[in-house]
Amino acid sequence: MRRESDFFGNQALVLVYVARRLKEALALEKVLDAAGLDYLVDPAPYQSGILFRAQRVGAFFYVAPELEGRSRAVLIEHGFRPYTEP
Repeated sequence: MRRESDFFGNQALVLVYVARRLKEALALEKVLDAAGLDYLVDPAPYQSGILFRAQRVGAFFYVAPELEGRSRAVLIEHGFRPYTEP
């Protein structure tokens, strides 16, 4: 279920996905809600493009550390590629 940052307190959250389009973010929210996972969505800027750099805004999905493994499994099961550190 989508939560506000207050719900997680001072807990360090784990980034599991970056949605680049609204449609993609809404679809992922439905998947995470159906799985019964608590998550935080934070709109933030990101860089795109190799030759022509552009700054865009995406939806960054975070979960509590204890839900990371389950969240990544749910993402993969539904065709989403979880975020990995570059």
